[in-house]
Amino acid sequence: MGKITLKNIKVYAHHGCLNEETIIGSEYLVNVTVWVNLEKAKNTDNLVDTVDYVHINTIVKKEMSVPSKLLEHVAQRIINRLFSELSAITRTKITVAKINPPIGGDVENVSVQINSKRSSI
Repeated sequence: MGKITLKNIKVYAHHGCLNEETIIGSEYLVNVTVWVNLEKAKNTDNLVDTVDYVHINTIVKKEMSVPSKLLEHVAQRIINRLFSELSAITRTKITVAKINPPIGGDVENVSVQINSKRSSI
């Protein structure tokens, strides 16, 4: 077993509970770690034997482009697509961070992290 990590995917998106957030938008950072069996890929040096991180990045960008009120909802949508489209993934950890959130203070970011395992059903 191994893991593939995409760190600090930068996205401009329109998430939030305030109307201004969905109109103006803001910057986000998304971190994705997926656990996959990398044994075959280590030996074959063939992209089809692993999980293509370009595909992961595409999923993140597409799901981040769909406005949501809650970061939790966006993170879960990313997880759903990862498990749906990339069958080799057994576990995932997603962190979605809003940079400079409008919370009345000097806060670098606020983030939500969700860890999930593929359902055996």
